[in-house]
Amino acid sequence: MRYTIRCTGILLAFTITAAAHLLEPSPARAQDRRDDQFYYPGAFNWRFLGLYPEAARLFNAFDYGHAVLYEKLLTEGVKTEPALAREYRYLTRDLLITPPRFAIAEEAVMPSYAKLAWRAKQMFDWAHVLHRQIYDVYADDRLSIAGKDSLIERLTDYYLSRRDYAFSPVPKSMDRMEAQEFSQIFRREYPTFNGLIWAYHWLQVGLYEPMLGERSKAEKKEGVHATLAGFWEMVEKERYPTTMPMTPAVAPEFSRRHPRAAVIFDNLHMMHDIISDILVSERIPRRDKRSMIYRQLDEFRDSTSHVITIDEWRNMGAEGHEGHPPPPPADSLPADQNPQEMHRH
Repeated sequence: MRYTIRCTGILLAFTITAAAHLLEPSPARAQDRRDDQFYYPGAFNWRFLGLYPEAARLFNAFDYGHAVLYEKLLTEGVKTEPALAREYRYLTRDLLITPPRFAIAEEAVMPSYAKLAWRAKQMFDWAHVLHRQIYDVYADDRLSIAGKDSLIERLTDYYLSRRDYAFSPVPKSMDRMEAQEFSQIFRREYPTFNGLIWAYHWLQVGLYEPMLGERSKAEKKEGVHATLAGFWEMVEKERYPTTMPMTPAVAPEFSRRHPRAAVIFDNLHMMHDIISDILVSERIPRRDKRSMIYRQLDEFRDSTSHVITIDEWRNMGAEGHEGHPPPPPADSLPADQNPQEMHRH
């Protein structure tokens, strides 16, 4: 394999020979690959952050919340409950209210978990890139509605092209999250933190709906602010979803237009719960947690096992939406009001 490097105007060349392969770790000790793939290129990128920073920056706090949760579940043992209580207070009273301006280095927040399950981290990151690029498409008013629909399908194709890290676009049976030997342990033992995670997922898909269709910029802004207000009401009153929010219920028009992306996000959110359960389960020894997580990841990349039909998925979504509030009416907030200001302590 031949590589070229340009350095201060001098062209150097070198060849990696077979001798380099002698230094590679044996398969038994091999580490996960640490490769990355960046955003699909386009002028639409970062539009959502520019127009709706109060929403976009929340995702940086969500990333921290997921990362610190996995790290504490893996490392704290009998101290997990007080550790999660402290993190919950920090998230709801500080970080969510004043979220980071830039993306966090999740590996620094969850070093032990990242070493244990790097592929899981990469799969989640890759799905989050798709999430955020779709927000950017909807925020770009230079694109027509048809152009936005077409671009979102291209983004989905681009996401799926990375087969090692892509969640299946075919819906999975809820039994994967609800009926395995370790299922539901996290939500039983930590219902409030679990509810906060489900509120994250509700907002992540709920923000699509107000940006769809022939709405003016002011109407879109009102809709985004109203959806944010629904999230803040959940947090302030701890009135969280009682079942996992499903995209067809929270974002029905988005799910109709882009079922593949909607399914990917539901599979992603199911996997979030599954990993929490695996990490907290005493039935799975520490030495076996990585292999169990990777077994689940393989299933969620596979489009043939434990799958259901699109109609079953849509019906499951309607049932899964019970027990948590819709966002307030779009006209209940001024267009220029920042929902975070309502919840500063």
